[in-house]
Amino acid sequence: MPDTTDSDIDAFIDRWGPSGGRERANYQLFLTELCDLLDLPHPEPAQADASENAYTFDRAITHTKADGTSAPRFIDLYKTGCFVLETKQGVEAAEKADSTGLSPSSNPVKSATGHGKRGTAGYDKTMTRAHAQAEGYIHDLPAGEGRPPFLIVCDIGYVFELYAEFTQSGGRYQRFPDPKNHRIYLEDLRKPEIRERLRTIWTDPLSLDPAKRIAKVTRDIADRLARLAKSLEAEKHDPETVAIFLQRCLFTMFAEDIGLLPEKGFEQLLDRVDENPASFPTLVGGLWKEMAEGTDYSPLLLQKISHFNGGLFENASALPLTGEQVELLRDAAHADWTEVDPAIFGTLLERAPDPRERHKLGAHYTPRSYVERLIEPTVIEPLRTQWESVKAAAVLLLEQDKGKKAREEVETFHHDLCRVRVLDPACGSGNFLYVTLEHMKQLEAEVLDFFERIGGDRTLEMDSFKVRPDQFWGMELNRSAVSIAQLVLWIGYFQWHFKTTGRADTNDRPLLPKQNTILHQDAVLAYDEKIPRRDEEGNVVQIWDGVTTKPHPVTGKEVPDETAKKVLYDFTNPRRPDWPEADYVVGNPPFVGASRMRDFLGDGYTEAVRKAWKGDVPESADFVMYWWEKCARLLREEKIERFGLITTNSIHQTFNRRVLEKHLGDEKKPMHLAFAIPDHPWVDSSDGAAVRIAMTVGSRGNLGGKLGAVIGENADKEEIAIQFSHGCLLPTMSIGADFSEINQLQANASMSSMGMKLHGKGFLLASDHHLVDSDPDCVVIKEFVGSRDLTQKSRKLAVIDAFEFDEQCLAESYPGVYQHLLTEVKPERDAKSHTKDGAAYAKLWWKFGKPRPLLRKSLGSMESFIATPRTAKFRTFLTLSASVVPESEVVCIFSDEFSLFGILSSSTHQAWSLATCGWMGKGNDPRYNNSRCFETFPFPDPDPTT
Repeated sequence: MPDTTDSDIDAFIDRWGPSGGRERANYQLFLTELCDLLDLPHPEPAQADASENAYTFDRAITHTKADGTSAPRFIDLYKTGCFVLETKQGVEAAEKADSTGLSPSSNPVKSATGHGKRGTAGYDKTMTRAHAQAEGYIHDLPAGEGRPPFLIVCDIGYVFELYAEFTQSGGRYQRFPDPKNHRIYLEDLRKPEIRERLRTIWTDPLSLDPAKRIAKVTRDIADRLARLAKSLEAEKHDPETVAIFLQRCLFTMFAEDIGLLPEKGFEQLLDRVDENPASFPTLVGGLWKEMAEGTDYSPLLLQKISHFNGGLFENASALPLTGEQVELLRDAAHADWTEVDPAIFGTLLERAPDPRERHKLGAHYTPRSYVERLIEPTVIEPLRTQWESVKAAAVLLLEQDKGKKAREEVETFHHDLCRVRVLDPACGSGNFLYVTLEHMKQLEAEVLDFFERIGGDRTLEMDSFKVRPDQFWGMELNRSAVSIAQLVLWIGYFQWHFKTTGRADTNDRPLLPKQNTILHQDAVLAYDEKIPRRDEEGNVVQIWDGVTTKPHPVTGKEVPDETAKKVLYDFTNPRRPDWPEADYVVGNPPFVGASRMRDFLGDGYTEAVRKAWKGDVPESADFVMYWWEKCARLLREEKIERFGLITTNSIHQTFNRRVLEKHLGDEKKPMHLAFAIPDHPWVDSSDGAAVRIAMTVGSRGNLGGKLGAVIGENADKEEIAIQFSHGCLLPTMSIGADFSEINQLQANASMSSMGMKLHGKGFLLASDHHLVDSDPDCVVIKEFVGSRDLTQKSRKLAVIDAFEFDEQCLAESYPGVYQHLLTEVKPERDAKSHTKDGAAYAKLWWKFGKPRPLLRKSLGSMESFIATPRTAKFRTFLTLSASVVPESEVVCIFSDEFSLFGILSSSTHQAWSLATCGWMGKGNDPRYNNSRCFETFPFPDPDPTT
């Protein structure tokens, strides 16, 4: 912070405080002198090329109108990657007498009126219009410059209004740091922390993102939490009991720091326990009983204890702790729990008691900005659009001296806002619901602030109506997560009141009402009974648990442990479940591809859910598409207003796209995509892995939407640059021609195929494997080519291809090969033999899972063929010998004609393949589907003369 003296600040305030009326005469000088006060560089001279003007006054931009024409606009002050600043000049509402005692009105010179008298409705309207004007400038900035994190509206010599949008991806700019403190008045510049805030907006604005600071504080607590959970587990406590115990401990620490309990009361109680750890269950359990019922005087904390209840402290008992365990709690209690992010807090509570999940504590969280990117267009944007209309109507009524009617308009909107219901049908520990609650509370604060300024009684209004946690509903299968999500909402609610009013107590009693808005329910499958499956002899069918392995006695490699079993269940009378009523649906269903559903969900469940949704969701669709289908039906039946879902980024590929097409193409009850980002980085909550996802927002009607494309990303800093385009969004997640409707051409039929699908790593052999060297003429060992060998350096692998042999013939002809497959392939096939496909693979365990007879027949008479990797960043075609065995990720085209090779390699076919392909993986690489990219391509007639 620069060494600014009190006299410097006094001089600046005295100089600019009386200014008024003439914005154009004042704004550049005022902002230049502000830079001097904050020890910041001055804006730079403007260059002829606007793209070079990264920090200038009157930055020129071009606004394109709806009719296609354009007009120049100018930003008062702009700094790339930092802020857009729009200035206005107000005047004081009350006239003041000068030193002679005469009113300024006696001066014959006409005074400048500026942009309105401060403190009036007209002035508020001007500042609101300035905010909207600045947002318009931001949308008109060149896409390559991105969206700055800050928007500033400045009334020269009076106030700065700060707004932030840290996702930088198209969301609305919210009051920063909160609705109560977003205005910086000229007098506030006397405070060092305020000057530092402004200075940081100029120099390092993203460091002000509270989500990053809060995440760090929460991670610091995670290590203690993990160690405490691990030590309790070692003492053989029930995991669910441990989970509830941790919830009570952590909420108590939070309540203490936020003022719902006496200051340092719990910490001092732990200090007393430290001298005698055996007293922990009695003292802490006694405190929780007092919190459950409330008491005018607590003999434990020597003060009044509010009535909490809510189920969390019912029948509360504390686990016995050792001295070391008490010390872990004391360390955690010393942390600042007012800074804990409730969303991450919930994740910690959910993972801590589970040994398999505990290693992820403090390591992997989905960044808040990613969550906000979906919540904004799904819930907040339509609500804010309604609010802007109501506010404009209220201002018009005020100008007509209809103040009562204006306040009624605002009251009605507030009451409607307090009745809005949001549902997350796969809520986990409540991340999406909490962030939505916070955004709706922010909107509510703006509504009440405006209501108060136009003469309404804010306190009286809030006594009867508040945006509350019971407006937020969830569905979750993990019973522990259900109670955690409910708790997270209340923590967020208290935290919001603490930040905005200075006190967390909402005057509700009990403070934690016992409610059940988070349901322990499956969102996509209802059934009567879950019963063990039995075989023909009546024995319960058990299968490999899918996790446990053991070293093979011969090879030493990890193979499935056949003794680790789990029961296979069937679900009787499977059907589609009902969902709670809601206005908006938003969430992040499980990332499970169609091919992995049996592995992750079990055969019985997979078969039941597919039966329940038969006819509407193809069996080849990913698991998340059952949520998408349900939401789309609710929307078109006018039971919800909008929905937004995180899905796998393969949503626009053929098998998933079929779900979208039938809803987006319906003429009687139309719906459209209001927002979509087809490829976005994410953090998978199930394993902390970096994955690629898609965001889609559905809305009723045949309207246009916003399509986002990620044009830059910094995973370490969680920064994403997104460029948006507007238009009619197709099921292919594109704007323009609809390639999903093109048909396959008969002329191209039976000319291509995927390669062999092995279903067993044991088929592959390194070039120096003894089986390769021992018999060079072995007909079942062949050269192998995978997609990786086409795009990178060849691995020089061989493969065992016993397609022509039965089991006995293979054992007699090539006993070494047979034994290798017996030990390396058969155990893996047997472990999955309980499924329909798995049974077939296990029966013919020495052969490829998909041996492609048509491919073999087509290549039988050829010397070479054309091949391309299915998934690759750059599309290339090569010729391969017909003697090699291509894997399934290689697309094989049954031709060796150079004319065909040339057409496939042309820019025309490259463009066609990009328009018709799917996209896959972390790198979002184009995926060449032969049925969509090759069989639909209109090849030109060959010219016999060339």
